[in-house]
Amino acid sequence: MTAPRLVLVTGMSGSGKSVALRTLEDHGFHCVDNLPAEMLPGWARRMIADDGIPVDKMAASIDVRSRSDLARTPEWLGEVGAIGLDPQLVFLESADEVLVKRYAESRAKHPLSHLGLALADSLRLERQALKPLRALADVVIDTSSLNVHQLRRALTNELQLSSDHSLSLLFESFAYKRGIPSDADFVLDVRMLPNPHWEPALRPLSGRDKAVREYFEGEPEVTTYLRQITEFLDTWLPKLQDDTRSYVTVAFGCTGGRHRSVYLAETIAEHARARGWQEVATFHRELE
Repeated sequence: MTAPRLVLVTGMSGSGKSVALRTLEDHGFHCVDNLPAEMLPGWARRMIADDGIPVDKMAASIDVRSRSDLARTPEWLGEVGAIGLDPQLVFLESADEVLVKRYAESRAKHPLSHLGLALADSLRLERQALKPLRALADVVIDTSSLNVHQLRRALTNELQLSSDHSLSLLFESFAYKRGIPSDADFVLDVRMLPNPHWEPALRPLSGRDKAVREYFEGEPEVTTYLRQITEFLDTWLPKLQDDTRSYVTVAFGCTGGRHRSVYLAETIAEHARARGWQEVATFHRELE
């Protein structure tokens, strides 16, 4: 029998670890984000325990936020191997100037920002702390020049996740006030749809939340929009696949990028999966 597989994803913050973990999840891996490194052996044992439902494909991400001594990772990976798993360590990195640009675009805080450091100093400290993991990595991927699709493809190829070379679909949400995604193939404006932002109970939520979804499901305009967009995509996405395209990004934009665009991206992605598309992912720029 093939040993249960465990993929450990790590690397620089902003280099694409979240995308990598979602890619593994799409390939049937049971995934955990930001697992403290010292918990890795215990978590793996629990996943393959006889008293539960055994899992044969697991993935976890660890990063500089881990309170564990990352230099002990070889020890913990050795424990994982000793219980019969086949661990692989994937390290994602990007050039500092690329990471600075990504942080500027996303307005996200670096995990070490609580130390009061400038971004450049935080990146330098993080890179130093992750040196033991990079030296240990089975796979190193530089994402400096990769978009989301290309990273998914690179990971799929490096880890031999699938031999399927079908069209890769990404449904992305964004806020118009921060600009249109540069890699979008189709850009769909949803600002004319009812906005739950004006409902006090829904404002702090996102389009992923049940209450927001129920709000949209009760709006006839949203139902009509969904029907028309799914008909359009069902007609033309297969044509793009026949045209030997490798990937397509469909971007939905609204004012804040939290409610309407997120709901549309998630709902259309669910529809695409139900239609039989194998490589379907979502990316919510303002929520990441």
